[in-house]
Amino acid sequence: MSSAPATKPYRPLLLVEDEPSVMAYVRTALERSGYVVACVTNGERAIDMAKAEDFRGVISDMRTPGSVNGADLYDWLNLNRPTLAKRMLFITGDTVNEDTMKALQSTGVPYIEKPFRVQELINTVERIFGKAQ
Repeated sequence: MSSAPATKPYRPLLLVEDEPSVMAYVRTALERSGYVVACVTNGERAIDMAKAEDFRGVISDMRTPGSVNGADLYDWLNLNRPTLAKRMLFITGDTVNEDTMKALQSTGVPYIEKPFRVQELINTVERIFGKAQ
């Protein structure tokens, strides 16, 4: 008999996005491809969720409202949930910003630029997190 906790067969992806239209677009694309998605609008809530639940991976905007942006979320995950930090994808529309580019480069987290097509999103998600179950 194993003492390890049972894992959920369909662990959700955690989506961190503050723009309602982008959140709806990404969530719909992922769910239509078979993924389970949990959505939050800021980094603080994402940390609370990561403390309480086991996620398949994290998809986060780089810029979110509040005191925890995408890079800060990555830093927290790297310290507290390092396995989850290795299963992360950034989405951003701010790659011309020098600070954003520095953060993307320093974390090494893959990213896709807004606006992106559904197929680009799904291909990237499958590469990082595996195909939906």
